[in-house]
Amino acid sequence: MHPANSDRTGSGRPAHTLRAATAEDAGFIAEMTLEAFNWSPDRPAFTLEQFWADPALRKYVEGWPAPGEQGVVAVAGDEAGDEPGDDAGLDGSPGRPVGAAWWRCFPADRPGYGFVAEDVPEVSIAVAPDWRGRGLGRALIRGIVDQARAAGVPRLSLSVERANHAARLYAAEGFEIVGGDENADTMVRKV
Repeated sequence: MHPANSDRTGSGRPAHTLRAATAEDAGFIAEMTLEAFNWSPDRPAFTLEQFWADPALRKYVEGWPAPGEQGVVAVAGDEAGDEPGDDAGLDGSPGRPVGAAWWRCFPADRPGYGFVAEDVPEVSIAVAPDWRGRGLGRALIRGIVDQARAAGVPRLSLSVERANHAARLYAAEGFEIVGGDENADTMVRKV
């Protein structure tokens, strides 16, 4: 994958790059699923133990990647921690993953929150807290859309709570509201 050019260090080098996610990233993807679920500081945070105990949440990670499922991981660049307050990775190390976007294909009898149809993969996306607001979410969306295009996937879906400011990013990147419930919207993007 290519460097994500929207966030550069003072040296002009990318602060992060994108790479294809692999089965070895499943633990990090679980952490990112928890980050996505815990986006609001106004409600009690779920723990990793609660996440694994909840079938509605753990299905976003359990057994990933199944055949046909893909994702991208953002990795901190070698100079990403040079600026005050920067945290190069979840553990502070350059070269560590700092965000991910991935898709799952859910059956109609076990739909995800953003389920539209069995042939429309549902995207999950999350960025480590210290990396938010740097264009990383946009880079991850574009990376997952590029993967879907290359795989011949015509549409992607996702679910986002209306109060989550990421909803504006999804709309700006071509996702359109197609449904939802009292708190969240289901969005779809043509690839």
